[in-house]
Amino acid sequence: MATFCIALLLLVVGYFAYGGFVERVFAPDSNRVTPCYAKGDGADYIPMPTWKVYTVQFLNIAGTGPIFGALMGVLYGPAAFLWIVFGCLVGGAMHDYMSGMISMRRSGASLPEIIGDELGGTCRLLMRIVSLVLMVCVGASFTLIPAGLMDQLTAQMLGVEGTYVFWVVAMMAFYVCVTVFSISKIMGNIYPIFGVALLLMALLVGVGIFVNPGEIPSITSAFSDHYPTQMDAAATPLFPALFITIACGAVSGFHATQSPMMARCLKNEKYGLRCFYGAMVTEGVVALIWAAAAIKFVDALDMNAVYGTGVEFATPYEKLYYAMTHTVSNGKVEVVKMNPALVVNMICNDWLGRVGLVLAVLGIVAAPMSTGGSAFRAARLICADFSRFGQKSVWRRVLLSIPLFALAIVMINVGSFKLLWLYVSWLNQVLATFTFYTIAHYLRREWKGARQADSWRRYAWLISFVPAVFMCAVSACFILIDKTNGFGINHTVGYVTGIGFTIVMAIVYLIYDRKR
Repeated sequence: MATFCIALLLLVVGYFAYGGFVERVFAPDSNRVTPCYAKGDGADYIPMPTWKVYTVQFLNIAGTGPIFGALMGVLYGPAAFLWIVFGCLVGGAMHDYMSGMISMRRSGASLPEIIGDELGGTCRLLMRIVSLVLMVCVGASFTLIPAGLMDQLTAQMLGVEGTYVFWVVAMMAFYVCVTVFSISKIMGNIYPIFGVALLLMALLVGVGIFVNPGEIPSITSAFSDHYPTQMDAAATPLFPALFITIACGAVSGFHATQSPMMARCLKNEKYGLRCFYGAMVTEGVVALIWAAAAIKFVDALDMNAVYGTGVEFATPYEKLYYAMTHTVSNGKVEVVKMNPALVVNMICNDWLGRVGLVLAVLGIVAAPMSTGGSAFRAARLICADFSRFGQKSVWRRVLLSIPLFALAIVMINVGSFKLLWLYVSWLNQVLATFTFYTIAHYLRREWKGARQADSWRRYAWLISFVPAVFMCAVSACFILIDKTNGFGINHTVGYVTGIGFTIVMAIVYLIYDRKR
């Protein structure tokens, strides 16, 4: 329990301490006219109340990530708590804040354009492709996930079966509305409700951590890999798998595609810390709560009573893995693909009762719906930026959205989409790596000529350069050694090659940065 409490305290303190430092590094100007006033168009550039910008930003970046990713990540042990805390504060929150604030300084420019401005035309083109693929993949996947959940709930609660296609169409219709209509009409009014539901569920589960039985492993065992490899022979080691698995809640490149969307709605630069950095810290708190709740819940769970296994589990990590890969149907235990929703449902029903069931539905269904809609809208904005196709008219927005939704429909109906989706988590962290390098270049150029009194600012770029190097190593090593989504080569060879590639990329960046 001490581990959870200390981690939670560090996140709160870190928001004010390190968050305040990051804000000083950027130096927001409260007198600068923001894009929502300078380019107001009644569609994407609209002044919104700060609390709405915060809640929409939180829903845009949250989705199921801080819940499902945390449950799968804690399989590696208490190292998950360290990554959530320090990854969030030093990496993710800074990453989200800087990308949002730089976008405000660039008239609300989308991420690929910002990267291109800092790192050159080749990177601009590459990131346009990567970002669009990532956005459409997320949108397509987060059509299937909530549709499948609603199909199951409709059958269980109403006795009506075969509603899957109906729910897919309904999700797509919702996403079209989110993508096309003014940001203040759909996202500004509905997303805050989803956000309150997600936060309320996390709050109640957080209380449950203190009042329910079970133990949370001590942080002293954080530096060893606890993943139950005997249950998953293809498992990738803690490094780099943990840092790919827990993205939302720590570091996620997807977030940097969402920050520019809200940069077009923020009234003043001085609110950036609470809306960008604060939303990410909030997501870190949610991830921390679910990671702790999952491991504590299964630690006290009578596996034989639930599954009738008669099997002895040596660690809570083995219990958690089993609970996410097995379900009971008609009195029989069935093996399924890893599904964290199974454990989420169990926790909500056991700890929260009927209220938990309602919140679980809202959290597990509404969360991916919000992220799916945001992904499609971000894709439209990215296309609008590089095509320079004005979006003030609703028909222009519809015209630009048609090919995006057509591509998503094709992906959903093509079997190879599942193969493509396997690489989304990796692409997500590759995008984060490019974003970190972009922020580092921006800060170095911005403060290169700082006066003597502010000489410390000349080194401020390191707060982004160090995470960039780390995430580059994570991405390179993962794609080399992972057996399911990567090349599956020998671990030692993979680590040496990945680290070597990272060093070369860092040197290339420094040379390029010096020339620029």
